[in-house]
Amino acid sequence: MNLNVTRALVTGGASGMGKAFTLSLARDGADVAFCDLDAAKIAEVEAEAKGLPGKVVGFVADVSKEDQVTKLIGDAAAALGGLNALVNNAGLFRDGLLVKKDKDSGEIKKMSLANWQKVIDVDLTGPFLCTREFAAHCIATNTRSAVVIAISSVSRHGNPGQTNYSAAKAGLIADTKLWSMELARYGIRTGAVAPGFIQTPILDGMKPEALAMMVKGVPLGRTGLPEEIYLAVKFIIECDYFTGRCVDVDGGLNL
Repeated sequence: MNLNVTRALVTGGASGMGKAFTLSLARDGADVAFCDLDAAKIAEVEAEAKGLPGKVVGFVADVSKEDQVTKLIGDAAAALGGLNALVNNAGLFRDGLLVKKDKDSGEIKKMSLANWQKVIDVDLTGPFLCTREFAAHCIATNTRSAVVIAISSVSRHGNPGQTNYSAAKAGLIADTKLWSMELARYGIRTGAVAPGFIQTPILDGMKPEALAMMVKGVPLGRTGLPEEIYLAVKFIIECDYFTGRCVDVDGGLNL
């Protein structure tokens, strides 16, 4: 699919990688709708996008809420004159060990059900809802060339302290594969991108020594840039023979 005929929806598009995807797609000629929870940040991205070749419009929406996702798909399609690309990027962390014994008190601490559920709701249920409604829109409008991209993670292989996040990101890969089989008959492709450690506000908040220790495990010796992950997103959109697979962009990292 050529980017100058792409009408994309990016979730979590007001910061981090999502912001890079939104602005880069518009810079390359695509029209882009994006959603986030922060209206002020949405307005900032819209202002930054002025003058770019592609149209950019933002919406406040929580991807874990079914009614909000249904409305988002309708509003985004109306704003852009239809949709033919979806980037499921919205996500969050609630890290912690499954169980941990306190060295001093001997107390057994557990990952809370609330922290498990919040990550699953946003990082896995959100893409399910968005993909379901996006696919329904494409089928109803006979949009025969469309693509869904999931932003997974190197943590899908299992990263200590990320029971919830690893489960969600692994689930996205499984869904990407099975949706490729279910949706191909309607002209809808799927793909996933699994970033490693990427320079986003989350990493910016880490202690320098902790970040340095983390990067030691990356063969290329550095964190990645959001724009480098965008190159994989762009490839999946543009390559009409790509579906059902995951592109790893992680600097060679193995967890």
